[in-house]
Amino acid sequence: EEYPDINVSIRGAISIARRLQDPLAELVKIDPKAIGVGQYQHDVNQKRLAESLTGVVEDSVNKVGVDVNTATPSLLSYVSGINSTIAKNIVKYRDENGKLKERKELLKVPKLGKVAYEQCAGFLRITNGDALENTGVHPESYDATIKLLKELGLATKDLNTEKCVSLLNGIENTSELAKKLSIGEPTLVDIIEELKKPGRDPRDEAQSASLRQDVLEIKDLKEGMILEGTVRNIMDFGVFVDIGVHHDGFIHISKLSNKFVKHPLDIVKLNDIVKVKVIGVDVEKERISLSLKDVE
Repeated sequence: EEYPDINVSIRGAISIARRLQDPLAELVKIDPKAIGVGQYQHDVNQKRLAESLTGVVEDSVNKVGVDVNTATPSLLSYVSGINSTIAKNIVKYRDENGKLKERKELLKVPKLGKVAYEQCAGFLRITNGDALENTGVHPESYDATIKLLKELGLATKDLNTEKCVSLLNGIENTSELAKKLSIGEPTLVDIIEELKKPGRDPRDEAQSASLRQDVLEIKDLKEGMILEGTVRNIMDFGVFVDIGVHHDGFIHISKLSNKFVKHPLDIVKLNDIVKVKVIGVDVEKERISLSLKDVE
């Protein structure tokens, strides 16, 4: 839709470059079924599969938030309260009037009424404006948020500083503070969490496995080695683990624990850092067998 007249390989290159700039904005253009993680996706009810996957994408988009000044219609349409028509209207309004300076401007977008605004405003972000516009705090709660910051001796310009995070972490009695600010306690808790990490990346620092410098290729592996790796894929019959040798090792379900294991998810989850023992290496077939048993 965006580049119909460009050679497909160049279009692919643009997509890869954009994934580095804003991964979520680009990846939502791909049908989640086409990502191809997991098994048996063609054997299940396609309508229910599509509904479930769309729900997961919506949750992710709304949790991360969307930069209203750079988002494509495909990304905007996953935001609560915004359908594909409103999404196109937002982009059209942006093209005609320039970047939005505050979320209130959305009310000028055709077909985006008050109800849709109330639903979507908290999930949209505006960078390079007032600091609160780049948080998940809903405009309805701005007054309470400013009161909260004043209570701590802070202003909106102090967001994203160590001092701000440390003072927010020090809040103990949220029920008393909520009464003082005349808002509900759950709303206050949400505001505090959002102010600790404003912006569009709600993730904590990701842990990574400590990979050995002397084990870089499959031929460097020897039986009995204990290595650290990251769980990359989980199937009904076992788990694939990245141990840093370009080929994922495989732990069969029988090698996950000394106890009976009904499903691998009872023992590990995706992206877990695990210590594994090498129990078999086939260099020719590029197969690595691993075990979680008897690993100190």
